[in-house]
Amino acid sequence: MDTKEIEIACPCCSSRLVIDVRTQTVLRTRRPEELDITGKPKVSEKDWGDALGRVKSRTDEAPGRLDDLLAKEREKRSRLDDLFKAANDKLKDKEQE
Repeated sequence: MDTKEIEIACPCCSSRLVIDVRTQTVLRTRRPEELDITGKPKVSEKDWGDALGRVKSRTDEAPGRLDDLLAKEREKRSRLDDLFKAANDKLKDKEQE
């Protein structure tokens, strides 16, 4: 089974359904009025504007996310050092008993 998705036409309403073969779930549906002559989804100015807004918001958030992740990585080293020191102390206490 090489194909992950299949596209079929609904026999009742003629909508196009995209189905994930592995999970057996419907991923997308397109009604006939949402498709052009070639069967591809119609794209309006609003769709382009929405997509542009999503991309812009992601690019605006990226520097803040990067700073947060870098800070987390810097803190990780000290947390791991503390865990190592605690484990080492525990081992020394066991050896002294």
